[in-house]
Amino acid sequence: MVYICRPLRKFFDLTLKTKPMTKADLIRQIADETGVERVDVAQSVEALIAVVKKSLKGGQSIYLRGFGSFIIKKRAKKLARNISRGTTVEIPEHFVPSFKPSKQFIELVRKGPKKTR
Repeated sequence: MVYICRPLRKFFDLTLKTKPMTKADLIRQIADETGVERVDVAQSVEALIAVVKKSLKGGQSIYLRGFGSFIIKKRAKKLARNISRGTTVEIPEHFVPSFKPSKQFIELVRKGPKKTR
C-alpha cells in the first residue's frame, strides 16, 4: 500500500476520480442547457476552434473577459541533449500557443469542484 500525505491526497482524489470532458460532452451539455440543436452547437464550437487557431497562427491573441486569453509565447533557441546518441542538438526559436486564465476564472477554480452525491 502506498501512503500519500494529506495535501497530495486531496490532489489525487480530484485528478484520478474525474473524467475529462470531451468535445462531444461539451457540445451535448451546451445543447441541453440552451435548447439549441446539437448540430448547430457543434458547428459553433468548430467555428470557435477554427477562429482561435487562425488568429493565433496570424499572431493575434484572443481575450475573453471573465474567462482568459489565448496567447502565443515565444520560446528562445536552446541546446538540448540526445541521450541515446550522446549528441547536442540545437532547438531553434519557436512559438507555442498558451492559455492564460483570468483572475475571476482562477478564483472560481481555486474554490474547488462541487461535490455531488
